Amino acid sequence: MVLDSDSRNRLLGALPAADFERLREDLEVVLLPLGTSVYEADAPIRYLYFPTEGIISLLQVMENGSSAEIAVVGNEGVVGISLFMGGETTPSRAVVQSAARAHRLPAEKLQVEFKRGGDLQHLLLRFTQALITQMSQTAVCNRHHSVEQQLCRWLLMSLDRLHPGEELVMTQELIANMLGVRREGVTEAAGKLQDAGLIRYARGHIAVLDRPKLETRVCECYVTVKKEYGRLLS
Repeated sequence: MVLDSDSRNRLLGALPAADFERLREDLEVVLLPLGTSVYEADAPIRYLYFPTEGIISLLQVMENGSSAEIAVVGNEGVVGISLFMGGETTPSRAVVQSAARAHRLPAEKLQVEFKRGGDLQHLLLRFTQALITQMSQTAVCNRHHSVEQQLCRWLLMSLDRLHPGEELVMTQELIANMLGVRREGVTEAAGKLQDAGLIRYARGHIAVLDRPKLETRVCECYVTVKKEYGRLLS
């Protein structure tokens, strides 16, 4: 299997050639359509996923079935960190937010390689630290910032994980579920951004028209998370 340089997962791309060669025959390319469940809450996780394109959302699930997004992962990271953090399950679930493509590695192979130490272990732990920062900042943002600021943060973080010019496909109801807010709040916030000429939103398709202005409307949380990812994963 050959990984194209323009579609390679950044963590896999950062591995020394010898380390990657040990993984090569066990990596399987999978297509993950919009809405696909990568893993469910409290269910055994069988694979570690290295996305090469698209977005996967990590959602915390409540007893009544409601959920809220706690993080997003694209080609900068991996999905399934419980496999190397000492647990086989997690109370969160992972769902494809934007159609994705990934290389997946069986749990058994991942655990053998992680225990070997070296660059793969180092990269996975640094990514996990960045992911924890994103989760922590998301919790603070949801508590202290307006729905409009949360929506701007969500749009920019999603945009960072898409190809240039690619649109987001997401209904207002799903965005509300992701943010853990009322749909009416998302409708109002999206309307303000559209009236200001920052986005175009029609029939579930969101296009960002003016990213620089969108960045002036976002809260500090986006910048904090982006800087930490840059520091840890550059």
